[in-house]
Amino acid sequence: MPDPARTPCWLVVNPASGSNDSNSAQKVTDALEARGWDVARVIAFPDDDLPDPAALDAAGVGLVAVYTGDGTINALVNHLAGWGGQVLVLPGGTMNLMPLRLHRTSDLGAILDIVAAGGALARRPACVRCPGGLALAGLLVGPGTVWNRVRESMRSGGIAETAKEAINALRDTATGPGVLVADRRASREGGYPLVELTPGEHGFQILGYYAEDPLDYTAQAWATLRHRFREGPHDKLGLAETIVLESLDGSPLGCLIDGEPAECPSGATFAVEPCGVDLLATAHDS
Repeated sequence: MPDPARTPCWLVVNPASGSNDSNSAQKVTDALEARGWDVARVIAFPDDDLPDPAALDAAGVGLVAVYTGDGTINALVNHLAGWGGQVLVLPGGTMNLMPLRLHRTSDLGAILDIVAAGGALARRPACVRCPGGLALAGLLVGPGTVWNRVRESMRSGGIAETAKEAINALRDTATGPGVLVADRRASREGGYPLVELTPGEHGFQILGYYAEDPLDYTAQAWATLRHRFREGPHDKLGLAETIVLESLDGSPLGCLIDGEPAECPSGATFAVEPCGVDLLATAHDS
């Protein structure tokens, strides 16, 4: 494989992602080319297909830069599993969880300056594999994941639809079957409406979110809508490399994998697995 720093670069953007707008592709292209990269192609996902390893190799591309939200980053990185080149993840979304994990900053210029100066290392960070997919930055499990539908309604601007989804989400979170965390003696007997698994250097961290009264559910819902889960009441359940999660009644587990909805069977195993392609990192993992 040619040196990625001296071969054409392809850029992936997503106009629907949080930090993207009509000028994003040109802005990031200019920033890359000002630092010496040759941006040979811009891919606007989802209208354009994601690049595959064979096409990249045929074009002599050694680096793919991605300026999107975490969901599109997840799709691209998993699509490129097994490729011999490198991926530069840039902060083009709302939360930018994966860029923050790799760079500890969401400053586009600062990240590019470090990489261009040779200050990045290629790494395959630990992720979380479950039957629903591979999470690069974080995975949420439980009935509380239904609040993602409310966030989507808010984006579409439909007030009536948002209100309806919020009422349904509050009901489902409060009455849905809790998630049981196997082998964690500190976990709550009735399980949790939301369990968060966050991969890092030492496996993944497990947090169980709960609510003891209706006011707690309201507070947790607000925190969930803003992806600021840790503001809500929660139990710290430590670290693991493998864990089994079950629903209280055996029904399927609703999941959000890097913010995208998925489903796993009750009793599914969640385990550490390395990323399938090299990612450029400029700072320590969290």
